[in-house]
Amino acid sequence: MNCAEKTDFCFSFAGFRLRGGKSDKHTDGSGLAIYEGRALRTFIDNLPAARSPLAEMVSNYPIKTLNMISHIRYATQGSACDLANVHPFQREMWGIQWCFCHNGDMPKFSNINDSSDYCMLGKTTIDDVVYTPVGDTDSEAAFCAILNALKAEFDSPPTLPELYKTIQCLCHEIVEGEESETICNILLGCSEYTLFAFSWPGARPGSKVWNGLYYTIRQPPFTSAELIDMDYAVDFSKVTTSTDRVAVITTKPLTKNETWVEMQRGDLLMFDKGLPYSQAADCAFIENEGRGLSRRKLSCDSNDTFVTDASLESIMVPVEVATLTNTMAGGTDVNERVAEMMTQTLPHH
Repeated sequence: MNCAEKTDFCFSFAGFRLRGGKSDKHTDGSGLAIYEGRALRTFIDNLPAARSPLAEMVSNYPIKTLNMISHIRYATQGSACDLANVHPFQREMWGIQWCFCHNGDMPKFSNINDSSDYCMLGKTTIDDVVYTPVGDTDSEAAFCAILNALKAEFDSPPTLPELYKTIQCLCHEIVEGEESETICNILLGCSEYTLFAFSWPGARPGSKVWNGLYYTIRQPPFTSAELIDMDYAVDFSKVTTSTDRVAVITTKPLTKNETWVEMQRGDLLMFDKGLPYSQAADCAFIENEGRGLSRRKLSCDSNDTFVTDASLESIMVPVEVATLTNTMAGGTDVNERVAEMMTQTLPHH
């Protein structure tokens, strides 16, 4: 979940956690990572989320955040119910807390036993390896490889456009050569504001289960939302204001009556203040708003390739948001309206 103003995740998590052993079979552990300023509050349990006292406690604890990820595990790589293998994984880099979870299979990172087996991405050499897995999943091994590649590429926190382009290259490198065998759906949090989502969807051999990523954006005009996994609905028009907005990203849609957009194969989206961005150049707008990793603004000159204003054409949004942006053609300055949309809030999702 990524939102414009701090909000809790009680409604969405109430349905999601039931997929950990009640409405679905993901019984090999569960976890959450919740950004609170510079800190990252994490909860992991090797019990199924549907019967985990820890998950129960968190579901009734309205922690407010701009950015969070949660995972329920069905073990395909690494031993089941081992706490070391429970997502989300977290590491510190450049004084920033990074967190990661993954759904699928990444053959390049399977059966990693020691550093000699380690798959290195980007410009990483064996001397650059700082991050190594604690557990034995392909997911954690890929997370460490991504961080090592970023550290090998940059001496200090990159700008968001640079980060977007590099993560995009690394994700495609994970898939390259193993396109048909790889299922790679990733959520990567890197600061209280920024959430990346990459999707390389697919189904395992012999399985009818489709593993992908979907997202919805909740903002005016608000309606009620009804969970798929339990008899629970919320009328958001009664608990929100006209300026609220939140993005919810999930492996399968959580609600029956909201518009969910499926990410396409190879898509990388960067979410900020509840909006998804699909091009590196538009991330510069967010950098200039002061929400980059280094909290500095870009100083653009005639040689810069990045723009300082977001282009609406590359913001990937569902029908409700597209309808809103289409109303801008009648004389409203697009950049002013985007800046206005960035200030929207959401109290409870």
